[in-house]
Amino acid sequence: MRHDHFLTESWSAVNDVFALPSRLAAKSVPELVADDARHLDRVATAIEHMIDDLAERLDAARRAPGRSGQAAYERDAEIRRLSGRLRVLRRFGLDVCLGRMVHDSGEITYVGRVGVSDTAGERLLVDWRSPAAEPFFGATHANPMGLVSRRRYRWARGRVTDYWDEVFAGLEQHAVLDEQSAFLASLGEARTSRMRDVLATIQSDQDAIIRAPSRGTLVVDGGPGTGKTVVALHRAAYLVYHEPHLEGRGGVLFVGPHRPYLDYVGDVLPQLGEDGVRTCTLTDLVPEGAEVRPERDPEVARLKSAGRLLEAIEPAVAFYEEPPAEPMTVELGRLEITVEPADWVEAFAGPEPGTPHNEAREEVLDALCEIVADKVSADGVAHALRRHAPLLAALDRAWPLVEAGDLVGDLWTVPAYLRRCAPWLTPEELRALRREVPDAWTVEDLPFLDAARARLGDASAAARRRRERLSFERERAAKHRVLEEMLEADHDKEGVVWMLVNEDGFEDAVVESRVHEERPQDPLAGPFAHVVVDEAQELTEAQWRMLVRRCPSRSFTVVGDRAQARAGFGEAWADRLARVGLDGAEVRTLTISYRTPEPVMRAAEPVIRAVLPYVNVPVAVRPGGSPVRHGRVAELDAILTAWLAAHDDGVACVVAPPHASPPSPPSAISDSRVRFVSPELVKGLEFDLVVLLAPSTWGEGTRAAVDRYVAMTRATDQLMILD
Repeated sequence: MRHDHFLTESWSAVNDVFALPSRLAAKSVPELVADDARHLDRVATAIEHMIDDLAERLDAARRAPGRSGQAAYERDAEIRRLSGRLRVLRRFGLDVCLGRMVHDSGEITYVGRVGVSDTAGERLLVDWRSPAAEPFFGATHANPMGLVSRRRYRWARGRVTDYWDEVFAGLEQHAVLDEQSAFLASLGEARTSRMRDVLATIQSDQDAIIRAPSRGTLVVDGGPGTGKTVVALHRAAYLVYHEPHLEGRGGVLFVGPHRPYLDYVGDVLPQLGEDGVRTCTLTDLVPEGAEVRPERDPEVARLKSAGRLLEAIEPAVAFYEEPPAEPMTVELGRLEITVEPADWVEAFAGPEPGTPHNEAREEVLDALCEIVADKVSADGVAHALRRHAPLLAALDRAWPLVEAGDLVGDLWTVPAYLRRCAPWLTPEELRALRREVPDAWTVEDLPFLDAARARLGDASAAARRRRERLSFERERAAKHRVLEEMLEADHDKEGVVWMLVNEDGFEDAVVESRVHEERPQDPLAGPFAHVVVDEAQELTEAQWRMLVRRCPSRSFTVVGDRAQARAGFGEAWADRLARVGLDGAEVRTLTISYRTPEPVMRAAEPVIRAVLPYVNVPVAVRPGGSPVRHGRVAELDAILTAWLAAHDDGVACVVAPPHASPPSPPSAISDSRVRFVSPELVKGLEFDLVVLLAPSTWGEGTRAAVDRYVAMTRATDQLMILD
């Protein structure tokens, strides 16, 4: 009787959690899944309690009284932590569980996107980033890491629709073996407009890189389909979890190649239980980057891409820090004070090295006023000097507030200014760099605008702070006058005003009561504790300096493929990175293409080897697949129409230069599952069907060959080449 009850209970739990199709009926029997079902039922109950508890704690944290300083920071950090964890649990529910592993001790450990415990404190799921979960990703037949078997789940609509077992030692009793692993099965799934969830299928070579320490610079070099982007995203989430000190030092910044890429991977970090990582492109780092175009002149692009020209920024700023060479007389009532050139020189030397130019201006003014005031024995001289119009006008000429755009624009439009700041340039190079419109910004201008803004500081903020200071001083003086008048009116000196004044700190509290509003800082200005850069092979030396400036610790994860560098990449990673200050880079190589079918990789390899014979072309792990098809451009619409009719799911992509136009009538291209992408913007993406439109017209040389190679290797199923 008890046995019958057990079976009924087991089947009930199975039916609640598992929804395997009829073709997988052999995998649904209680002997294989009942234990999992009961455990997952416990997880579901625990998650409900956790959601309720987290919601209450989050509400309490938000209703807590406002604080300042470290207390405010800790309160905000706690709100972010609770909010992030609550979002993950609400986003996934029970499918937060990735799978389980059976240890050689007989212990069973379940792995989740986050850790889950019941009300008694028993751990039901270990966080995928914890050391306890490492064998789930890292175990291989050569190194089982103490595992007997590993099971990975496939979820759909909150229920398990399939699972895969891998046995490492002996033949585990409650395991079912498939012809395909969970990973290989996932590779054949149809794509969507967003990167799919891949956490459950991380491979051991990828996991080893993900879990590497954050110290120094780690380069992940791998060809198309090797999982570079997967590694980059998972590593960002792992470091935030495993090295919490990074958050207190600025957190983690993730830099992608372009906006379509960030849109494509936008769901991945939240799915990993992490939403505290900032993401951006290089153009996001500079306000002017919103609407820029690439430089058309290759010589200008070459000059601006090299790091040396950035050295012109420092003398360009120094041009606006020239102390007056002549003495001036300042009249303050009956006082006449001479401000000598030496006074200016001493004041100009006052700010600490590295202080932004615009922010240092107030320090220079304060120092100058004190130096001049020391020449006379009179009260209030320094205060009066700070408001003396002729002195301020002289300071405006000698140390003006400067906008970054004005400074960089002047470099490109005033040849004498550029020659003074970059004396090594030849006359031909000076002529090449000159342009008529100062603010006709290009992609290559962004590092200069960024360097100038870092060196100058925010001119508008500096001016605003000065206005606020003057306003505060006027308010302070007015409060003093009111207080004095109130005291004078209290003739017997026994009233309430006198009683309050005699209280310690009352006068200061009244006079200094104004609270200055802190303006929000640029969230991408840094500093950051760690920076992850994907598609890093495209960055110029000048662009690298934008990122290095934001990470003083020099802690980087650099992800890229030299074979996909449109401008060519003929040197070692370590040599290139050393030139921008990232010395001693460690290089890890990924050599297996998990995404690209073998026929596609076989067709793509000679395309890149023809121009870059030295590069790392990965080995495709997916044998078979559809052969690469060739056709005519005029067939595009018919091909897309036929593919859409034959495939209910998946996404197709037509790759062509921006100036190319599809043949008429392009009816299929209007379908939501068909993308039309340029070779430059297709990098980092993947599609079920990829169609190269007239690739023979894309040009010659390295750039064109790289574009064709990259476009071809975006295909996860079919590749068609139309000329």
